[in-house]
Amino acid sequence: MQGRHQDGSAGDANYGVIGTGYTRYRQPDPHIAEFIRNALGDATTVLNVGAGAGSYEPVDRQITAVEPSASMRAQRPSHLPQAIDATAENLPFPDQAFDAAMATFTVHQWSNLERGLGEMRRVTRGPVLILSCDPYLLERSWLHAYAPEMIAVEARRYPPMASIVEGLGGHAEVMPVPIPLNCIDGFGEAYYGRPERMLDPGARLANSAWSFVDPSIGERFVADLGRDLADGSWDRRYGDLRSQPFFEGSLRLVIARP
Repeated sequence: MQGRHQDGSAGDANYGVIGTGYTRYRQPDPHIAEFIRNALGDATTVLNVGAGAGSYEPVDRQITAVEPSASMRAQRPSHLPQAIDATAENLPFPDQAFDAAMATFTVHQWSNLERGLGEMRRVTRGPVLILSCDPYLLERSWLHAYAPEMIAVEARRYPPMASIVEGLGGHAEVMPVPIPLNCIDGFGEAYYGRPERMLDPGARLANSAWSFVDPSIGERFVADLGRDLADGSWDRRYGDLRSQPFFEGSLRLVIARP
């Protein structure tokens, strides 16, 4: 397992740097949250692995949160339980300790996907939920036309859906999760119809892939997108997205039941 960053971040991204102000841009979106609630069923005790600042943790369940980054743990709101400093690959719980387990926007950070998923399955007697992005569908977004290097980084980091299913025992449902137009969880595709938001450096920083490309890529992106928004080029190509209620991009919910 690779070493942890100074703030405890255990993946390839250093959330001690990019996690500052994260919750200003990344809030749990109610539409996406409903997919997770439905998949959890009647589970009472729920483990949230790579819990970050607590997005998508249902407040009506008994939650145990695991998060290695001190920066992210510090951003958890007071109404949520404090997170345990641990990693997916070494969960400090006995077998079948929880009714259900969930992991949202985190598996691409893990140093050992197979081990992390195996640990989640080990400590869970019911469903295991993984919210992630299908790397083969990332090019559906208009972002690919403006920052193909960033999308390529994302595609290399996100594990294929087949790898997640295999890591969970080989039997799982992979469910598309359409993204609402006014999605408040600011991952890249969340701004499919609000391109101006991506000119905000904080919005880009809240998406870890931007930290893996040369700063010149971001500078070119801002210049090109800003120009095309000003002269109407973006709207001529993608303007219909501004009023499209949902966008079916790469977001997927994997549900593995025992």
